[in-house]
Amino acid sequence: MLLASTVTSAQERSLAVVAHPGVMTHQLTRDTTRAIFAMRQRTWPDGQAVRVFVLDNNHPVHARFAKEQLAVYPHQLQLAWDRMVFSGTGQAPNRVRNQQEMLERIATTPGALGYLEREYLDDRVQVISME
Repeated sequence: MLLASTVTSAQERSLAVVAHPGVMTHQLTRDTTRAIFAMRQRTWPDGQAVRVFVLDNNHPVHARFAKEQLAVYPHQLQLAWDRMVFSGTGQAPNRVRNQQEMLERIATTPGALGYLEREYLDDRVQVISME
């Protein structure tokens, strides 16, 4: 019984890459996802602008997402964002305070992309699978 609850808890805590329901892309490679979150790729494959949302660098979900899904450390993402902002070649992603705000912003922003623990998912956003 304890094993079953541990598995369920781990599944609920697993992270999902999520997008606005109007996004036509349903699958991304890890490299493409990393490029989008590093703000190097600014459009979806169909040409629509990507609006990236992230939690604060110190948020444990952001750290897990960076390490588990993107295979980078949060400070590496921050360095990439800072370089773009300070050089004038790009901008940093949009920051949100918590997962509830992440859900709301992705659900209501065309082209939006972010991440959530599975327990926060609902039918207002779509999960993007990663290969």
